[in-house]
Order: sequence, then C-alpha cells, then structure tokens
Amino acid sequence: MKPKDKKLKSHLDRLYSTFDESYLSSDPLVFVHDYKDPLDQEIVGLLASSLAYGRVDTIKKSISKILSLTGASPSQYVLSLDPKKEIKKFTGFKHRFNDGRDVLCLLYIMRQMIEESGSIGAFFATGYRPEDHNIKAALTSFTERALTLDSAGLYGTKKIPKKASLRFFFPSPASGSACKRLNLYLRWMVRRGDKLDLGLWKGISPSKLIIPLDTHIARISGLIGLTTRKSPGWTMAEEITESLKRLDPKDPIKYDFAICRLGILEECPAINDPIKCKKCRIQGICIKK
Repeated sequence: MKPKDKKLKSHLDRLYSTFDESYLSSDPLVFVHDYKDPLDQEIVGLLASSLAYGRVDTIKKSISKILSLTGASPSQYVLSLDPKKEIKKFTGFKHRFNDGRDVLCLLYIMRQMIEESGSIGAFFATGYRPEDHNIKAALTSFTERALTLDSAGLYGTKKIPKKASLRFFFPSPASGSACKRLNLYLRWMVRRGDKLDLGLWKGISPSKLIIPLDTHIARISGLIGLTTRKSPGWTMAEEITESLKRLDPKDPIKYDFAICRLGILEECPAINDPIKCKKCRIQGICIKK
C-alpha cells in the first residue's frame, strides 16, 4: 500500500471506529434495528431506504408515519396486503414528490417479491452472479424485474405507467443513476461485522457493493481524493468505491456511514469555515484546504 493510502486508511479507520452504532439515531437505518424478524428487517429496510431523500428529520417522520400504518409486524401486513382496501389509509401521505399511492404500491411490490422468491433477498439474488466485478448487473436486473410486477391498478392499470412516480424508488445503473437509495439498502442487507449493517444476505459478497452516493459522499470524497469527477452518477460511485478498495478490498464501503456523518452532522461544512475546518476530522487528509 502506498504511503498516501496508508495515511488515508488510518484516518478513515479512526472515523469508522468513531461513528459507530451510537450514531444510528441520525440515520434511517435506526428503524430497521427496531425489528428482529429478518423479513420485517428486509421490508422496513427497503421502505426506509426508498424514502431516504431530503432532510433526515423529514425522512424519519415519513418512515414513522408509514410504520404506524403497517403495525407491529410489517411482514404480516405486507403478506396480507390488499391495496384497494388500504388505499384510504395512505391518502394524504406525502414525502416530497412521492405520495401514499407510491408507498402502498412499493409495499405491494414487496409482497410479490416475497411470494415469488420467499424473501426480497432471494428475489434480488436471482440476478446476482459472484463472478461479476460489482453489483451493477444484479441491481439492474432487480429494478427491471421489480418494475414488471403488478401495480394492483393503483395507477389505473396493472402495469406501472412510465410516468408513475413509484419508478423513483427503482432507478437503474443502466441509465447512469448512482442508485443511492438502493445501494444504501444493499449495504444494510449485505454488510456484516459491525453493529451498523445487518448482514442478512449471506450469498452476496460485501466486496461487490457500490457506495451509496449522495451529496455528502460526493463532496467529501472529492476533498480527500477518492474521486476526481465533478458529476454525481454511477461512474463516480464506482470510482469512489474502487478508491476505497485500495484500503479494504473485502469491505470497501464500510466507511460510508462515517463519511456521511461528517456531512449530515455538519462537521465538514459545505462552505469553507476556517474555524470548523481547523478542527475537522479529515483535516489531515483534505487535499482542498
């Protein structure tokens, strides 16, 4: 390992140790930890990650609202879900540009995945090949197959219309999207070895995952030399992941939660602040001071 990579790894390892499970309250992942049943965790994980856009407090309020409707056992609710009977409960729900109909259809799609494959993880694994360099092909397959499932007529037809805002929950790497929220879900389900992610999907290697690229990860990764790209997208996410593989080939995105905390908790400000920058946890590795 090159000296600059050793220095970077040393700093990021300290961040990883610092931002542990005690910081879960700042992340939608906290909701997944409220459940013990793996099927509940899969369902709540896909719901929470799908709504993980916008401000954290707004995200958490939206997730809490939906979970109040699903009851104590989200899996029992989903497996017996009749969208036409439940639609009134979801009327009025709004999370930025997704509404209650979108979320209800998402839950119904989960039901179909589970009925078809036994679990959401098994449905995903249908498109996974261990020999692939990363998760791109499997994620593309997952979104394509999900969007062929029945929408229960919630949009006026069994097929999901091309303009249905539900499609926002299932972006594809094939279009160049960074697929931040789905990669976040995969991190939660696949990674293991700490008390953050759950490691439910044993058949998928953590080395194949791609970092969930949001504005915080994109900005801070640029500051510490993980990417030279300016435009967020799948290519940038791959480049950052490949840079992190130099530090930990088997588990490159272990650093995602910690790096993201720097932005979410405003420890690394978007606008240069001499006082904060002097005390910043990446001060020693920031190449754009």
